[in-house]
Amino acid sequence: MRRPLEDVIVLDLTTALAGPFATLVLGGLGARVIKIENPAQPDACRENAPYLGRDGATLTRQYPDDVSFSAINRLRNKLGVTLDLKRPEARAVFRDLVGHADMLVENFSRGALDRMGAGFDAVHAINPRLVYCSITGFGKEDTGSGKAMDTIIQALSGVMLTSGSEGDPPVRLGVPFADLTTPLFGVIGALAALHQAKATGVGQHVDVSMLGVMSSLVAEEPLETLERCGLPQRTGLRMPRLNPFGVYPTRDGYLAICAYTDPFAHALFRAMGRAELAANENFRTRDQRVENAAALDAIIEEFTGARSTAETIAALDVNEVPCGAVRHPAEALRDPRVLGRGATMMLSHPKYGIAGEVPGMGLPIAFSDSDAGFDQPPPGVGEHNDAVYSGILGYSKERVEGLKSVRAI
Repeated sequence: MRRPLEDVIVLDLTTALAGPFATLVLGGLGARVIKIENPAQPDACRENAPYLGRDGATLTRQYPDDVSFSAINRLRNKLGVTLDLKRPEARAVFRDLVGHADMLVENFSRGALDRMGAGFDAVHAINPRLVYCSITGFGKEDTGSGKAMDTIIQALSGVMLTSGSEGDPPVRLGVPFADLTTPLFGVIGALAALHQAKATGVGQHVDVSMLGVMSSLVAEEPLETLERCGLPQRTGLRMPRLNPFGVYPTRDGYLAICAYTDPFAHALFRAMGRAELAANENFRTRDQRVENAAALDAIIEEFTGARSTAETIAALDVNEVPCGAVRHPAEALRDPRVLGRGATMMLSHPKYGIAGEVPGMGLPIAFSDSDAGFDQPPPGVGEHNDAVYSGILGYSKERVEGLKSVRAI
């Protein structure tokens, strides 16, 4: 089957995680992504621990052909070329690439690409129809010099003080949430701009900031309003405004219960053998349950704490109460329901195949009449120079060798 974006060529001028994740998604959707790296300073993700190699997974590089887990995860389905944009010979090559491309994605610090002749204005002059997507820390209009790292953005956005309980120190989300959500908005914006460009013939600059995305997501919850109404912003494992809604201890672990509607709550009472609570004036409606959340949570904990997780879920399932066990990531990522759909997948070393049984990101999108996903290994540095420069741009062998001799590629 055809892939949704197989007619789209994307120039990838990204590094670290936020940018490469955006182009990873585009590659999984079928776009021909050309990953451009400085031959002297390739993408920093290639040096991230752990590594996969002939001996499986190791914390440090053991052999020259060991490949970083990050590189295997983020660089799949991309053509790898080298190009040093600081050299004039390379800038001519870059202009040719821009002329063939539909989209460019970058996450350089402000002004860096402008100084190399690869900023939006320069690219737009070469190819007016190209969509230029910038993933920035604070937005292209920001004039500060602050560095945008995931943990810094989590701190600045306020999200660190939404998890945990009152009085706890800030809680950093365990996955790099800012680095992973910002590129998704970048892809949405870039594809919207590409759709418009196909109608108008004119591309545009799409700018998505990490701080903007994270702040927007934090704003989804009415935290300040709830605090003014007497509910703390940090409520630990529970969400009192939807009570009963949260994570409860069992005899051998924890499980999540989300019985936020009256029918769900009443079904929970039946599962607990406390059907009379549905008529109790403290718990009959959601507003009453919210006002008496602590008392109801204590009753629920008495029920869950006396049983194993499996026993509790069995009792809740019979009564169709929404619930789920709190699982270790190693178990969750191997769930047949996500592996079977390609949402997660076991990563392979480009040379040695499956190594260490390490799960990685898949593409959690299923199409009824299109093919999508990751089926190409991460490229070595400059692995596809000939395929791109000779095959796509039509350069002669002599010109490619000449570019190599002056270290432009």
